[in-house]
Amino acid sequence: MGLSPVKMPQLGESVTEGTVDHWLKSEGDWVERDEPLVQVVTDKVNAEIPSPVAGRLTKIEIQEGTTVPVGSDLALIETATATAATPGRQPQAPGSSHLDAGLSRTTPSIIPATSAGTGSQSPAVRKLARENGLDLDQIAGSGSGGRVTRNDVVAHLKSLAAPTTSPIPPEPPDGGTELVKLSPMRRAIGEHMSRSLATSPHAWTMQEIDVTLLTSFREASKAAFQARHLVPLTYPALIASIVVEALGRFPYLNSRWTDEGILLHRYVNLGIAVSVPQGLVVPVLKQAQNASLVELSIAMTELVNRARENRLGPSDISGGTFTLNNTGPTGSVASQPIISQPQAAILTMESIVPRAVVIGNEVVIRRMMNMCLSFDHRIIDGMLAGQFLADVKRRAEAWSPSSAEY
Repeated sequence: MGLSPVKMPQLGESVTEGTVDHWLKSEGDWVERDEPLVQVVTDKVNAEIPSPVAGRLTKIEIQEGTTVPVGSDLALIETATATAATPGRQPQAPGSSHLDAGLSRTTPSIIPATSAGTGSQSPAVRKLARENGLDLDQIAGSGSGGRVTRNDVVAHLKSLAAPTTSPIPPEPPDGGTELVKLSPMRRAIGEHMSRSLATSPHAWTMQEIDVTLLTSFREASKAAFQARHLVPLTYPALIASIVVEALGRFPYLNSRWTDEGILLHRYVNLGIAVSVPQGLVVPVLKQAQNASLVELSIAMTELVNRARENRLGPSDISGGTFTLNNTGPTGSVASQPIISQPQAAILTMESIVPRAVVIGNEVVIRRMMNMCLSFDHRIIDGMLAGQFLADVKRRAEAWSPSSAEY
């Protein structure tokens, strides 16, 4: 017999902590290997974490509603042997496509918790302290062995910024206000968005795009496409096919900033922003540069459905290199999105609206869409951002796919 720990996985490349939302098993219950054990929430996803081994759930270490760093012990499982499942990449089934790896569910990677002491704090905690000019030795740690956690640093910063004036008096008993408690996902989203703006200098640009040919193609093809492939032909899939191709010509848009230099990705892991009742999640379509329009449509439909049904796994929301967002359904015509760290840029598709435009000496009605790009100004200058959007515009306005694509 042996005890095997269940650890908080890293649910995304830039994620340093997670919140235990709901235990699916109780102490004393028997669990099978890969059986869902606990729901955890980060700013990127609400995910079910599977048991790494088969055994009896002996002790729950972290209670619901508690936020802990990646690598923390969540529970202990008593097993016949002390050997746990080996973390890492799962083997790919014979005959599966390159897209399957981004859509299959795998056991989350495990990152050990650091030991106590200033020098052993997590890189994210040391970076946050350094950026704010803090001495970690002067901050009381609440982690294992007195280790300073990110929550400790944030709490210390809040105490330094506490107002010296008297607090705002409470509303009278008949005041028309209501306090809505923050869900773990909403709190995590807020922290990630604030951290993103503090981490990278955001710049923004927009292009008007005539998508008349694109809309005509979709209207003429969507019924046959749905019948043949059993998924809808959507504007996000059409634009994604154009954007992925453009990223191959503009690799700095598909990169990330590091202390050593700019890391260029030779592959495109496309994040697709999806609105869910709890907030916003960004599942990732892996190796999108190898996908046809049909493959993109099938994979995106599957990812969006799983996101809205709360069936995303850790591998579904990690490793994104560029994000595409569709604000068109809300009626938006211009927006300024916040970059999903540690990516270099994010692109939004706005509403498609009929507008009067001048072509030659004539005023005609065309179907127009704005595309808005937020980018990390440490990596990308305005000229490069404009050239990238111009490339997307050129392809979208001259849309003419081959029959083999659909």
